[in-house]
Amino acid sequence: MSPREYPDRPLVGIGVVVLKPDAVLLVRRGRAPALGQWSLPGGAQKLGETAEAAAHRELAEETGLAVAGLVLAAHVDSIHRDPDGRVRFHYTILDFAARFAGGEPRPGSDVTETVWAGFDRFEAFALWDEALRVIALARRLLPFA
Repeated sequence: MSPREYPDRPLVGIGVVVLKPDAVLLVRRGRAPALGQWSLPGGAQKLGETAEAAAHRELAEETGLAVAGLVLAAHVDSIHRDPDGRVRFHYTILDFAARFAGGEPRPGSDVTETVWAGFDRFEAFALWDEALRVIALARRLLPFA
């Protein structure tokens, strides 16, 4: 069992919405709680690390990319219960938005794939409703002309 399973308090998660004019960067999760699912890059904040530093670190670890100009876009509560109703995972996620600055994304850390998903292709990735909401907010915060 992971030390993140069955926590005694919520853990802080960080997400990053990396935007191009016509697409957003997605990753396929390589471990629970979202094993095999497509999502925004991100992960857990470490003790002593600022939220923005965590966003930069997680993005680099999972995709090899760096961005500048992070903007806090939204927060999300991700609570997963086991069949007995006990909280197995609980993350309060701070999602940041940033414009793509260059480079080629590559899967690393705890992801198995990366992809630039066109804004008209989200149904192919079965994204969580909250991810769709955060992407829409990020696009409003960081429009491309």
